[in-house]
Amino acid sequence: MRYLERAIDQAVDVMTGGDDAATVVGLLADNSAHWIAIDLAAQVAGVSLVPLPGFFSREQLGHAVRASGMQALFCADRDQAAALGFADRCARVGPLHLFCVRGETRPAHDAGLGRAARKLSFTSGTTGTPKPVLLSAPQQLATAHALAARIAALGIRRHLSLLPLPVLLENVAGVYTALTLGAACICPPLEQIGVHGASGFEPKRCLEAIAHYRPDSLILLPQMLHALVARLATDPGLRRALRMLKFVAVGGAKTPAPLIERARELGLPVYEGYGLTECASVVSLNTPGADRIGSVGVPLEHLRVRLASDGEIEIEIAGPACSGCAQTAGGWLPTGDLGTIDGQGFLSILGRKKNVIVTSFGRNVSPEWPESLLLEHPQLAQAAVFGEARPCLVAVLVVSSPVDDAALDRLVAGVNRRLPDYARIHAWLRAEEPFTARNALATANGRVRRDAVLQRYGRELSALYRRAGCCSPLPEPASQVS
Repeated sequence: MRYLERAIDQAVDVMTGGDDAATVVGLLADNSAHWIAIDLAAQVAGVSLVPLPGFFSREQLGHAVRASGMQALFCADRDQAAALGFADRCARVGPLHLFCVRGETRPAHDAGLGRAARKLSFTSGTTGTPKPVLLSAPQQLATAHALAARIAALGIRRHLSLLPLPVLLENVAGVYTALTLGAACICPPLEQIGVHGASGFEPKRCLEAIAHYRPDSLILLPQMLHALVARLATDPGLRRALRMLKFVAVGGAKTPAPLIERARELGLPVYEGYGLTECASVVSLNTPGADRIGSVGVPLEHLRVRLASDGEIEIEIAGPACSGCAQTAGGWLPTGDLGTIDGQGFLSILGRKKNVIVTSFGRNVSPEWPESLLLEHPQLAQAAVFGEARPCLVAVLVVSSPVDDAALDRLVAGVNRRLPDYARIHAWLRAEEPFTARNALATANGRVRRDAVLQRYGRELSALYRRAGCCSPLPEPASQVS
């Protein structure tokens, strides 16, 4: 901790030194203690920090630089910094150099949060162009304190970061919450823990890292949990690495209930949560003693959650409104997610409002419904269901292990027996590769980008419709997704 304090002091001096000190600073680097030091120092120095994910494309990084009005960049790679327009090396914090640009740039977010902004978190969302969300220090700390209070009784003393630190879920829910609890944050380079880019993941290496570092807590994305469970099921010897774990949060996208149940049977104390970048990552969370599998837990105490008349989840955000957020009167943020809240306050997510399929028979179907049943089967890693304005639904399936077409037919038939006729899958095709942020078919948190999947597989799906004979073909995909 003393080393981290010295690094923070050094970073503050770097960011505040000189008459022309930058007010918007980027950070493009692998996970490390120095990454955390610069992040915390920006809060102290009153600098707006822009954490840049290493898995962003060159175009996405350039857009984030321009949209934020970034004036300086912490980066270990001089060539990478130069490619983004930062050529003058003016200071360093450990292995990370601060590269500056000549001339003045007015921060693009001044009209939003102004001086209250302490972090510009860029999320790829449902398009390939990153979108900035501006967060104040109080917003981020409120989430960390609420999470710390929720899990304080577990005695977390060591947290291992398995997600890239620019991902707000790890940055706030992981690092800030652990520090609030007085716990140690372990943040080795991503390669060391089996994480590569936006979607590459080696479950065996990850389990070996868990065994080596012996953490009490982790945060996982659903795809990571799926891979770890599959590996543990075939290699019981690796389960010894899990004995010290007290809490494993999973979020970023919907997690099938059977996957959580199987993970717990194998020794992973997994609890699902739900969040939004606009709410500084976490909105609700299951915890030991307040747990309902299939839900995303009870909302954190500093947030108010309600349902609109159409079932859309709305959240009241305290403090300054974030830039670009469409908020209703009274500070309520429409999330775009449909949900329910039971009598004990547990929130459940039914699907995305904009994803609701209206069939040609006038039936409304949330594709997440059949998708969630498909993903209960370990042979499937991802699924995307389509059928807007058509009499029947079709699916694109990503398999997680070798399985023949006959077995997939049986799997889909079994799922269909649990669905009403209008929500059944009449035909399917195999995806050529997983949906990832790298191929632009998913966000960094694993949420499927449906328009992009339809763009990629539209012609094949049209052929499926013709063969199934249940409805007319889909329109040919446009040259690009709008």
